[in-house]
Amino acid sequence: MKTLPIYQVDAFASQVFGGNPAAVMPLEEWLPDDTMQKMALENHLSETAFLVPLPDNAEEDFHIRWFTPDIEVPLCGHATLASAWVLFNKLGWKKEQIRFQSKSGPLGVKQTDDGWLELDFPNLGFEERPTPGLILEALEGCPNTSFFVPKDTNYLIVLGNEAAVKTAQPDIRKLKELGNLGVIITAPGNDCDFVSRYFAPGGGIDEDPVTGSIHSILVPYWAEKLGKDHLLAHQVSDRGGVLRCELKGDRVAIAGQAAFYMEGSVQLP
Repeated sequence: MKTLPIYQVDAFASQVFGGNPAAVMPLEEWLPDDTMQKMALENHLSETAFLVPLPDNAEEDFHIRWFTPDIEVPLCGHATLASAWVLFNKLGWKKEQIRFQSKSGPLGVKQTDDGWLELDFPNLGFEERPTPGLILEALEGCPNTSFFVPKDTNYLIVLGNEAAVKTAQPDIRKLKELGNLGVIITAPGNDCDFVSRYFAPGGGIDEDPVTGSIHSILVPYWAEKLGKDHLLAHQVSDRGGVLRCELKGDRVAIAGQAAFYMEGSVQLP
């Protein structure tokens, strides 16, 4: 019998029951992919992050991978933030920054002076395209032009105002027929620079509560649109979350808070 530690943290939240819950599982070595996928399904959260320490002479400190209940994904913000919180607060990490090796290249997390955690993520490119017919059918009021993100297969849909984002009720079954990862909807915010929601049926998630990784697309889009590099973002799902963002050339800084929920152990045969 193998006993493994597990932590659950609400990322992009100032207190529990907000933001986006993530499971974090530090490992000494990788488990079979099939086992990690089954564990993510058993955890039944939008993402489970698995971490393995790298040798002292490596450029990064940990290798990180993320699994939804259905698939492994190339990039995940909230579970990376949750993993950093666990390392800083539960596992005694003393350095100012944590460096992760990932499928999307090197990622960093540092603590800000006011106690937030700031992700150093890539600036993901996107290209303008005609909006696919399935999205037009699935989302009322959707414009005929959208943006596609080749690196993670998401579509970005820009709506007219915050109310349109909050009240949107897309047909998830039609979105799943797209065969991609998901659809981001966004608009200018009333009390912030922009708001968003994220639907990812391709990853087994009807709606993700707060999604750090989509801000690798949203921040460069809105920075250009608004003519500013520092942006305040709200993801306006039912749980909701606040993100402080900055465009830094080919990188994007995404900062949020985290609230600890629980820790325990997993028993594997």
